[in-house]
Amino acid sequence: MPSKGRGNGRRKVQGELPVRYKTLHFRDFFDDNKLKLRRWAFCFLAIAVFVGIITGSWLTSPGGSVGLGQTLPLRGDLRMAVISDLNSAYGSTSYEPEVHKALELIPNLQPDLVLCSGDMVAGQSPKLTSAQIQAMWDAFDRVVTQPLRQARIPFGFTLGNHDASGALDQNRRFRFQNERELAARYWRNPAHDPGITFLDKSDFPFYYTFSQNGVFFLVWDGSTHRIPPEKLAWVERALASAPAQNAKLRMAIGHLPLYGVAEGRNKPGEVMANAEQLRALLEKYQVHTYISGHQHAYYPGRRGNLELLHTGILGAGPRVLIGQERRSPKTLTILDVTFDQPDQVQYTTYDMKDLSPVGLESLPRFLLGHNGRVIRRDLREANLTPAEQQACGASLGLALCNVR
Repeated sequence: MPSKGRGNGRRKVQGELPVRYKTLHFRDFFDDNKLKLRRWAFCFLAIAVFVGIITGSWLTSPGGSVGLGQTLPLRGDLRMAVISDLNSAYGSTSYEPEVHKALELIPNLQPDLVLCSGDMVAGQSPKLTSAQIQAMWDAFDRVVTQPLRQARIPFGFTLGNHDASGALDQNRRFRFQNERELAARYWRNPAHDPGITFLDKSDFPFYYTFSQNGVFFLVWDGSTHRIPPEKLAWVERALASAPAQNAKLRMAIGHLPLYGVAEGRNKPGEVMANAEQLRALLEKYQVHTYISGHQHAYYPGRRGNLELLHTGILGAGPRVLIGQERRSPKTLTILDVTFDQPDQVQYTTYDMKDLSPVGLESLPRFLLGHNGRVIRRDLREANLTPAEQQACGASLGLALCNVR
């Protein structure tokens, strides 16, 4: 006969050895010390599965949410993740936590392309040796481009002044020739193929064009404030070309912006010298957006018909927007392009400190840079009040307020 106890018992079946059995009750799961390890293992497994399901759906579902629950828009015809200014102190081979966080997050957002508007390493110092410069590019490869290659995400970029400065010495030679050569060597190595579809790579990585999902991208060397005349001629030929004009959208990328937007960098030499000429050229060939870095402050703006994405940084040294008090957050911006919508490009920008959204309403309606007014991308000149127009005229003069 079986034991009448609830726990262990023994029964004998004729011709068989005794078999030990155990009857389990619900309360055993909580009271029996022998089941503690099994119980905790089960709990941890259940929690891991639950978290995996929730975070997986947050990070990957179209129109879902990212990280802490912020909503992503529905995917368009092209999704881009835009980053900039990843570097730290001169010669550094380590990256800020926000860089690592962004690179962990990006593959889950499933962009078609990652764009970087420069300053990927921490050069522009004559004291750096070739070995030190090479070590920086090795670190960049390990932290940034290897994960993107493994995720099969194309990487478009422009070189910044800390990557390969085009500054000239008194003899009109590159002051940082060694840095430019090592940057070119890194990017021209087949093992470091960025995975983009090149259209013109004859002067890659300084000047080149490529396409992605029907969008034409032009990259110029904005590591300094001047583009040489022969290169400016190349820019116009590239924009006038059939691949550019047959594209559904055109974008240009350079490290220095056209206009100043940040305190401390709102001055000549920190923006492109011939901003109005460049803007007119880009508008002539219907470029939608010029993407830049360098100012270390996030501001999605426009001047005239050209949109201007001043990308926030991920590395060291965020700055304050002109006329503001608090430093701009370190940001990751997602651009969703939908060709058949009036507002073809939708922005979703995250403060990488806590993944909270950076809304347009939190940004100034306009910025008065030393070389021209930039207004927020959701506004037009006609939306500015008479008082705002007068404030610009009093600060800059009508020539820099009005758009020709």
